Parts: sequence; structure tokens; C-alpha cells
Amino acid sequence: MLALMGEYWSASPVAFWLCAAALALLAVVGIWLSIIDILSHRLPNRIIFPCYPAAGVLLIGAALAAQDWMRLISLVGGAAVLWIFYFLLRLIYPAGMGFGDVKLAGLLGLYLGFVGWSFLLWGTFAAFLLGGLWGVLLIVSRRATAKSAIPFGPFMIVGASLVLALG
Repeated sequence: MLALMGEYWSASPVAFWLCAAALALLAVVGIWLSIIDILSHRLPNRIIFPCYPAAGVLLIGAALAAQDWMRLISLVGGAAVLWIFYFLLRLIYPAGMGFGDVKLAGLLGLYLGFVGWSFLLWGTFAAFLLGGLWGVLLIVSRRATAKSAIPFGPFMIVGASLVLALG
């Protein structure tokens, strides 16, 4: 997203600042949700649901200001695809995925989809890779077992953030 913001800076400073505001929202909410998830294994609706329209307005505004119409389709498509993917994971194995993760996936899908379809794939891969590595580390250090529950939201947020930052 940072590379895209560079393009937007030269094309439309308004689009740049709207993207910057959307990223700031993701950073603040991501840190907040990560802390809550680590402490309570919950991702509250009262935080996630208001972020959908807030992020949507900022990202849609950026796409409109830059006259980048295809981003509108990929933004909505990214949110839908990632939400459905996590919903199916939740449906297949409810003990392995909370519904808060499903709702968070839709929000992260807005951002990843906005940047591009490949970002959606890499952001999801990064979340599962980081979460899996953390789980293995906990098992090897005997601080957890294979049946232990770990909060997955922080890994989703970090994975998406890394992909958005590094491209």
C-alpha cells in the first residue's frame, strides 16, 4: 500500500491522505484488537463493526479521488472473499477459529483487496505462517500443547500489515 500511496501522491494528494488516514485507522484498531484478543481471546463487535464503514469510506474516497475505479471492485471483492474463506474455516472446524476472526477477516480484506488480489493471498498466507510458527514455538518450549487455544487475530493483523507495508 505504501507503493500505491507513492503513486497517489503524484496523481492526487487527496487520495494519498485518505489512504494515510485508512492506514492510521488500521494501526490504531489493529493494536487495540490485538491487545484485547491476547488478553481475552475476543474480538469485540463494538470495535470491528464501526471500522467497516470508516475504512470503506476512506478507501473508496481514495480510489475516487485518484479515479482508480478498479480498486472499488477489488476492495469489495477482497472483503467478501476473505470473509467467506474464514467463515468456511470456522464452519469446517469451529474449535479452531472464532467468529471474531471471521469478522476481522472481512475488514482486513477491504485493505488487502484495495491494494490487489495478490496482497489478499499473501496477507492470508502471512497470518497462517506467523500463527503456525508461534504455535510450534509454544509447543517446543512446552508452554502449550497442540490443543491449546491461541488468539489468531494478532497474527491476522500483523500478516496483513506486513504485506501492506512491504508489498
